[in-house]
Amino acid sequence: MLKGKKVAIIGGGKMGSIIAQGLIARKLVSARDIVVTDIDAARLNTLRSSLKVKTSNDNEATAKSANIIILAVKPQNMAVTLQGIKNAVGKSKVVISIAAGITTKFIEKSLAQGVRVVRVMPNTPALVGEGAAAVAAGRNAKAGDVKITRAIFDAVGISVETNEKLMDAVTGLSGSGPAYFFLIIEALIEAGRKTGLSRDLSKQLAAQTMLGAARLCLESDQEPAQLREMVTSPNGTTFAGLKVMEEKNIRAIMVAAVEAATARSKELAKGK
Repeated sequence: MLKGKKVAIIGGGKMGSIIAQGLIARKLVSARDIVVTDIDAARLNTLRSSLKVKTSNDNEATAKSANIIILAVKPQNMAVTLQGIKNAVGKSKVVISIAAGITTKFIEKSLAQGVRVVRVMPNTPALVGEGAAAVAAGRNAKAGDVKITRAIFDAVGISVETNEKLMDAVTGLSGSGPAYFFLIIEALIEAGRKTGLSRDLSKQLAAQTMLGAARLCLESDQEPAQLREMVTSPNGTTFAGLKVMEEKNIRAIMVAAVEAATARSKELAKGK
């Protein structure tokens, strides 16, 4: 599917480099067929040395020579980036954007008529090959374009296809979600220390417990509520802990967090 394709990654920051690394590690695209651009020369030197990819500071020339263009720039830099490559992008290319809040319609209006755009909301666990990415096709994107996009993000985790109107909700849930869980791990580490455990031991136990629970949830055919009940003995230790969480209304807090992040994603789309 990707064999022989030339890939341009516009933006060599954290997520751009993760994508390049995943493509190379999974042998989907050769390093020699990937060009990464960035305004930071030191960053490009690092990527060229570590990943053996080609690098450039010329977005237009890089986009012109590529079959697949991945836009990995910050949302606030998207407009100027699109302006810089619009003469190099036609209908024959697939444009993949990972910028939060930037719609396919915005990208389509900024580039040539009929341009094939796919929007993706990835998340940072892609760093360790455990990312979750939602993929939404633009107006002119073909089924094959979506397959290519999913193959790219399956290289660093899993991907799902969704309607673009749900992308703000995806951003609020899985895009921002890792930070929610990091906060929970921080709290568990603090709790471990208060109850006599060392920080290192608390961190190891808390993080592995969250990882194990997540994997069990994904691989079991039972619902999360059923798995929770499986761990909870009447009036036992888990029961006591969950009672406090329910009294503090942890559910409402998590729902409110996702709703707030979703609302902010919508604001970003409007340039606020």
